[in-house]
Amino acid sequence: MRIHLLGGFGEKGRTSLAIESKGYRLMLDAGINTSVSMDDADYYPRVSPAALVATDALIITHAHEDHVTALGWAIAQGFAGRILMGAETARDADMAWAGYAAPADRERARAAAVETLPARGTVALGPFTVTTGRSGHIVGGSWCVIDDGARRFAYCGDVVPESPVFMMDPLPPCDAIAIDASYGDDDVPARERARQVAAFVARHPQGCVLPTPLAGRSLELLAILPEPIALAPDMRESLAAQLAAQEWLRPGIRDRLAERLAAAADWREGEPLPKAALLCYDGMGMSGPSATILPLAERQGHPVLFTGHLPKGSPGDRMVRAGRAAWNRLPTHPTLGENRAIVAASGARIVLGHSCDPATLRALAAHIPLLRADLATGTSLDI
Repeated sequence: MRIHLLGGFGEKGRTSLAIESKGYRLMLDAGINTSVSMDDADYYPRVSPAALVATDALIITHAHEDHVTALGWAIAQGFAGRILMGAETARDADMAWAGYAAPADRERARAAAVETLPARGTVALGPFTVTTGRSGHIVGGSWCVIDDGARRFAYCGDVVPESPVFMMDPLPPCDAIAIDASYGDDDVPARERARQVAAFVARHPQGCVLPTPLAGRSLELLAILPEPIALAPDMRESLAAQLAAQEWLRPGIRDRLAERLAAAADWREGEPLPKAALLCYDGMGMSGPSATILPLAERQGHPVLFTGHLPKGSPGDRMVRAGRAAWNRLPTHPTLGENRAIVAASGARIVLGHSCDPATLRALAAHIPLLRADLATGTSLDI
């Protein structure tokens, strides 16, 4: 089994890799890199048209832009194989395509035939048996284990073992694993980060803005924020759809969050910023209602708190660097302790890490000796 690292290794964004065995080529995820412009070659996975033509199938693990947005681009470059993603991912992916894909690529992705990837189950692709499980990161989010009969490779995608909202299924043993290394050696537990985020909101009774991805972290924030809460356009519909997907949620959480959603107010463009915690997407200020709300908040000196990744040069990055917004990570990826537990349980002898820069990966490798911090996008290896 040969692994090709196409994006997201030694960098954040454009997460993608390919697996080859017995003449079959499977690609996992097709993301983009929001740290560069769309006309930069590094915006898309590092894969040639010839390799895309030779790709037999593509699995998309979830609907965030750094995992799904390059689908239409891959089709334009010659990919014509099978496309598999979860039903909820297929439903939600167009929001990422609308915000980050070229218009023609968005239409190609929307027109593509998609097969449903099971939330928990197996599917046969050529010589591979693909096992899936819930990732704990987002409704519709999956991890994948690829087995060719001789070797077993686990791809975590984005996972959250201890999410208070979403369920993560345990991964089976494997020979090699690609872990979600987004946070490096950060080991502050989610409950402490949640307390800090809630305290920020409580300190600003005049209201504040919390940019967030439309799906995933938005529901985590709904769970922890002090009321009152207000919702920018499209946020209520997304939260309701996530709550309807009960299979992906922790037992007992749905009814409590449904009550909080019912109590939240709707904010519309043109209205004054509310005296409430206003949830708006996206989480970086690059698209969606955030692109208009954040300049308004900045002009008025209205408090803003970012809680996730901010690409260099993004509106959120600029505001934080200028002291016009605050930042505090709300964990929607594994902490150090969680990644150590994932690796130990897997029994893997080869460990890769995606979704972080080289320094962050090296910091994590100091605690996980098997982690290959020397591997980066463009590298291939045999397992």
